[in-house]
Amino acid sequence: MNRIDAKFENLKAQNKKALIAFITAGDGGYETTERAVLAMEKAGVDIVELGIPFSDPVAEGPVIQNASERALAGGTTLRGVFEMVSRLRNQTDMPLLMMMYLNTIYRFGTERFFKLCDEHGIDGVIVPDMPYEERDEIQGAADKYGKHSISLVAPTSADRIDKIAKDATGFLYCVSSTGVTGMRSKFDTDFDEFFGTIKKYTSIPCAVGFGISNAEQAKVMSRYCDGVIVGSAIVKLIGEHGENAIEKVSELVSSMRKALDE
Repeated sequence: MNRIDAKFENLKAQNKKALIAFITAGDGGYETTERAVLAMEKAGVDIVELGIPFSDPVAEGPVIQNASERALAGGTTLRGVFEMVSRLRNQTDMPLLMMMYLNTIYRFGTERFFKLCDEHGIDGVIVPDMPYEERDEIQGAADKYGKHSISLVAPTSADRIDKIAKDATGFLYCVSSTGVTGMRSKFDTDFDEFFGTIKKYTSIPCAVGFGISNAEQAKVMSRYCDGVIVGSAIVKLIGEHGENAIEKVSELVSSMRKALDE
């Protein structure tokens, strides 16, 4: 069984919500990323998304864009991230995903990419710039190696929600609001309507992301779905504190874990 499926089954049995964390791989160096991943797991994170740095991350706000630039300037490569994941797999069995842009997979080679995912211990991918209608471009290779291609659905998806939700595997990434990633003080989405529509078409776990940056927001969002995703708030701390950010990152995710469990 894929680690993502096993994790959600285990959490459901415990009546707990998933805490999913995003981190830009290589920002501050591979060692900083490794330390942060392991510290976040210890603080209560269930799944980690490793953001693969890209020169034109169209779905990202300034915080993650800047992190990508720092990581690329520091020499981060996809091959290097795979090697880092192999080191992490000696220390953790937590589900790990790569969040990346479609061109990165194409340039690397789709078959080769998913084969390395299998060899190094990556459980799935999230491709934010891949339209639902083009999912078959990578789905065959993902299925061949037992890796989830995580689907995204947004409030603007409207009449496409049923198709996206029905075909989703692993979990459904529910985008909280329109626009790019980044911390938000409020959300304008009608979440009762949004998740009500989603749940008409699928029973797969749903996790909400984009803009969740503190324990209070995590708690509120968890009422609607099976998990919450935090990204920019973590990336911002690493950008500000570099290799010294680990304790602060741990404190943030620990507070969110506590809020989800209350």
